[in-house]
Amino acid sequence: MAEIIQRDGTWAFDGSTVRITPGLHRSVPLFRQTYGEIAVPLEAVAGVVFEPERKRGRLRMRLREGADPLLQATGGRLPDPADPYRLLVDVDRAGVAEYVAEEIRHSLLLDQIPQEPAKAYLLPGPPVPVSVRSSDGTVSFDGTQVRIDWSDTSDRVKRATGPRIIGIGDVVQVEWLPNSGYEDGFLRFATRETAFSKLPPEKDPYALDLWGSPRRDLLTAIVAAAVTARLPHPSARSGVEDGERRAAPPRLTSADRPPADHHDVLLRRLRELGELHRDGVLTDEEFAMTKAAVLRGF
Repeated sequence: MAEIIQRDGTWAFDGSTVRITPGLHRSVPLFRQTYGEIAVPLEAVAGVVFEPERKRGRLRMRLREGADPLLQATGGRLPDPADPYRLLVDVDRAGVAEYVAEEIRHSLLLDQIPQEPAKAYLLPGPPVPVSVRSSDGTVSFDGTQVRIDWSDTSDRVKRATGPRIIGIGDVVQVEWLPNSGYEDGFLRFATRETAFSKLPPEKDPYALDLWGSPRRDLLTAIVAAAVTARLPHPSARSGVEDGERRAAPPRLTSADRPPADHHDVLLRRLRELGELHRDGVLTDEEFAMTKAAVLRGF
């Protein structure tokens, strides 16, 4: 067993798995504490390195492309302090850190772990259900559907469409950009119908506009990872999409039609959108896109 325990967290390697546990110190970012312990199988590791510095060094682990749904969802955009595959190391523990790194590298060579991209997720992603409250609303995922409940400060367009519920089968891609504190971020769930939408995040009913606390909004990456883990792996997605293009669209049956009281809600929301359009709040394009989103929701 090769192990290093630091204020920032603990890495323990038993020859087949690197177990990463975040530290409990207040200096450890909220994202890492919330994401919790990660068990990284050796076959998901591409490399590990210790970077010594004058005061504190860093252990960094690089995973194989396509192995981790968190890295897939965030696209390498997690801030360094929130990166769970990075460990700050005190200068007096540099020798231990180098030993842990060397043990992992040695096992990678012995087991002949390939360097090419993984063809399936090798980490499971966050457990569900998961729910995060952000500056634009609360996003929840139970494993089968995403639900977005808008906050009182959300754009009127979004509030007019009501809560957004998206089945996992309708999601084709998760797009995430962090709120840096200087520039807004977003979490968008692209569906077959909205994949090419040009609505800005603040008006897109399929997106959360992240403009508040960067520390809190960063937690939306957990939902992004949980949804991504349950989508087709990128290596298989192109084939799936080609098959879907060839398939005929399903016909709506009487059993699929919404009940009568839903029509009342639908009409009310369409009237609200019409008023926003007439008042000049929505452009013609925004009105058309948002109206289509409301109709799809019903």
